[in-house]
Amino acid sequence: QGPLVESGGGLVQPGGSLRLSCATSANIFRLYTMGWYRQAPGQQREWVADIPSDYSTNYADSVKGRFTISRDDAKSTLYLQMNNLKPEDTAVYYCTASRGLTYWGRGTQVTVSS
Repeated sequence: QGPLVESGGGLVQPGGSLRLSCATSANIFRLYTMGWYRQAPGQQREWVADIPSDYSTNYADSVKGRFTISRDDAKSTLYLQMNNLKPEDTAVYYCTASRGLTYWGRGTQVTVSS
């Protein structure tokens, strides 16, 4: 296992919600900008959202207003709350930790389908 461990993926119907989690070490969590990327079948990996240690947040236009990124410093855990999911959100979602270099998690599958 690497330093980032994702969980929370699954199958959900359109309009549904899921919450992804990413656990890591306290040292990484405290110093790194944490984020999420995703990769749909046959497509390039794309940035979804990130949250530096100052708790500011940034989102891709495709998820703005539907997804919320947050971090719990006490648990060294990153979250991605995904609401009003659409079939085009189907992808493998990857947690990242960036500070010059970038650590990647192994990914968790999210499938939005009726």
